[in-house]
Amino acid sequence: MANVSGMQKNDPAHRLRTALPKIGIRPTIDGRYGGVRESLEGQTMGMAQRTADFLQGNLRHASGLPVEVVIADTCIGGVSEAAKCEEKFQREGVGVSLTVTPCWCYGSETIDMNPIRPKAIWGFNGTERPGAVYLAAALAGHNQKGLPAFGIYGRDVQDTTDVVIPGDVQAKILQFARAGLAAAAMRGTSYLAMGGVSMGIAGSIVDHEFFEEYLGMRVEEIDMTEFTRRIDREIYDRDEYERAIRWVRENCPEGEDRNEPEKRRTREQKDRDWEISVKMAIIARDLMIGNPKLAEMGFKEEAEGHNALASGFQGQRQWTDHFPNGDFLEAILTTSFDWNGIRQPYMVATENDSLNGASMLWGHLLTGTAQLFADVRTFWSPDAVKRVTGHTLSGKAEGGVLHLINSGPAALDWTGEMNGPDGPTLKPWWEITPEEAGRCLDATRWCPSMVEYFPGGGWSTDFTTRGEMPVTMFRINLVRGLGPVLQIAEGYAVNLPEEVHRTLDERTNPTWPTTWFVPNLTGEGPFTDVYQVMNHWGANHGAISHGHIGGELIALAAILRIPVEMHNVPAERVFRPTAWMRHGGMDPQGADYRACQTYGPLYR
Repeated sequence: MANVSGMQKNDPAHRLRTALPKIGIRPTIDGRYGGVRESLEGQTMGMAQRTADFLQGNLRHASGLPVEVVIADTCIGGVSEAAKCEEKFQREGVGVSLTVTPCWCYGSETIDMNPIRPKAIWGFNGTERPGAVYLAAALAGHNQKGLPAFGIYGRDVQDTTDVVIPGDVQAKILQFARAGLAAAAMRGTSYLAMGGVSMGIAGSIVDHEFFEEYLGMRVEEIDMTEFTRRIDREIYDRDEYERAIRWVRENCPEGEDRNEPEKRRTREQKDRDWEISVKMAIIARDLMIGNPKLAEMGFKEEAEGHNALASGFQGQRQWTDHFPNGDFLEAILTTSFDWNGIRQPYMVATENDSLNGASMLWGHLLTGTAQLFADVRTFWSPDAVKRVTGHTLSGKAEGGVLHLINSGPAALDWTGEMNGPDGPTLKPWWEITPEEAGRCLDATRWCPSMVEYFPGGGWSTDFTTRGEMPVTMFRINLVRGLGPVLQIAEGYAVNLPEEVHRTLDERTNPTWPTTWFVPNLTGEGPFTDVYQVMNHWGANHGAISHGHIGGELIALAAILRIPVEMHNVPAERVFRPTAWMRHGGMDPQGADYRACQTYGPLYR
C-alpha cells in the first residue's frame, strides 16, 4: 500500500515569470446626461459587479489560484472613458475582457479595441432599455473593424429589476472566460524542447512559427546532454533527490519483467535505473521552471529555468539506446502528485511531440486536471473482439473501441481511482485528497522497460483506466499551406471485462498503460462509426482530457484562429465569435475555415 500518511497538499502557486491574466469587466452605458445616463448608472455597474462575483466564484486558474477580475472605474459612455478603462486594464494585466450593458450605448466609441485580447459582450435581454440593440451594433462594429468578439444574449426576456444571471448566459460567460484565459495564459511563456526529433515523428519537428504566431509562446531548445551534465555534476537539489528516491521505493512498486530471462537487467542495474530516472524527473522540472535552490548551490543560470508552460522529451532513440528512458520523468511530472505532495501537474510530451504537448496544455488550462498522452493505437471492431476473445461487446462499447496505449507518460490520475458523484473521475489537482493519490499509486505498477525498445533500461507505468468517464480526445495537426487544424472527439473511457482486456492487451505491450475509449457517434462523416474516427485521426498521438470540453476547445481555437477539422460537439455547445456567422453561417465548418483564413494567426 502506498504510504500517503504524510502527503501534503501544496498551496496554489504561480510557477512562471509571466503574470497570470485577469478578466476585465467593461460596463458600457448610454452617454447622454440629463436623465438617461443617471438613471442607468446603478443598474449598469451592478450588472458588472454581479458578473465579476459570478466569475470569481466559478473560475480558477490551472495553478489553482483564484481568477482576479478588474472592473472599469466608471461606466463607459464614450471614447474617453473607454481609453481610461484600457489604461487600467493594461496596468492591471487584464488578458480577457467582457463588456456588459443593459442599455443602448455608442457602439464603436465604447468597444474594446485591443487587437489581441479575447473579448465578449453581454447585452441584457430586457424591454425597458435596448441592451440587445447595443449588442448587435457593437458586434457589427467589431466585425467591420476586424476585431472578432463573442456575443452573449439570454434567450428569455428579463425585467429591468432582475439581478439573476440566467443559466444560458452563465454557461456562455464561463465557456468564453475559460477559453479566453487559456489563450491569455500561454502568451509570453515557452515550450521547452528537451532534445530534437524523435524517430521521424512530425510533431517533434518543433515549429517555431506555430508557437509564436498562434499561441504567443516562444520555443526553447536544449540538447539531452544537459541531463548528463547535470547528473554527472550533481546540479540538482540533493536533499530533494534523497527524499524522492525514498518516496519512490515506498510508493512505486515494480511490475512484472516481461523481458526474456537472458535479457533482463540485473538488480543492480535496475536500482541504478531508478536513481537516474528520479534525477531526470527533478532535472526536467528544473529546466522548465527553474529552482532557487540551484542558485544557493552556485548555479545561478540553471536556477532560472526556461519559463516553460509545457515541454517535451525526445528520448528515443539517441538517449534511450544508452540511458534509462524518460517514462518515469514524463509520467510523474504529468501526474498531480509526487514526493513533494499534491501539486499542479506539468505538461510534458513523450517523444517531444510538441503538437500533442500543446494540445495537452490546452486541456490542462481549461480544466486544471492532469492530461493523458497516448498513442491512438488500435481500433478493435466488435467482430475482431468476438473472434479473438469470444466476447460480444455491449453498452457504449458495442460499436467497437479504440485502444489508447503508450510507452511514455500516462499520468497516474488516469487510473480512474478518484471518485465523484457519478463514479470514477479525474479532479482538478487542488481537489485531490492524499487517499485518492494513494489509490492511484496502488493501482500502478512500474514495469521494467522492454529492452528491445529501450536498450538503456528504464520503467513504464502499467495500469488500466477505470471507466466509465466522460473524456475528450483532441489533437492539433499542422498542414503545409493551411497551418494548424484541431480535431476533437468527445466520448467515454469504458471498462472491458478483465479477461477480454487481458487478451487484447497481451497482443501489444502489456507493460504500458491502457485506456479503452469510445467516441460519441453522430452517424455522419468522421463520426459515422468508431472505425471512421480512427481512420480520420491526424497523427499517431492524441491528448485526452477528462470531461466533455469540446465546446471550450472550439472557442479557444476560434480565439487563436485555428479551424476545427472534425468534432462531435452538439450545436448548442458550439460558441464562436459572431464574425464566424458572417463567413457563411449556414456552413459552420466552412465558415470556421474561412474566418480563420481571414483573420490569420492572433500574434502575427
